[in-house]
Amino acid sequence: MRLVRFLMKLSNESVVVELKNSTVVAGTITGVDVSMNTHMKNVKFTVKGEPPVSMDHLTIRGNNVRYVILPDSIPLDTLLVDDAKRLPKLGKVAAGRGRGRGGRGRGTAKKR
Repeated sequence: MRLVRFLMKLSNESVVVELKNSTVVAGTITGVDVSMNTHMKNVKFTVKGEPPVSMDHLTIRGNNVRYVILPDSIPLDTLLVDDAKRLPKLGKVAAGRGRGRGGRGRGTAKKR
């Protein structure tokens, strides 16, 4: 299972997120999208060396996340079950136009 799919299942869970710039965000996840952007509510935002700031809502860009620290009460065994149905892999599709020898942009030589 991909990490993003696991994080998407954590709605309404209280977590601590550490960012790459060492900022710590504690709050309740309201949602996570496929880019790992994390939407949170009731947030305590702590920048290193500064007093914490409380916020109602916060969105964290996915590429800024270093760690997601989960509480011990989360049932990992049920969350880690892969719900996605796997589709069987189909055979290789025949190469289309422009593949192999003489593809697009490879004109034919004119004979004189």
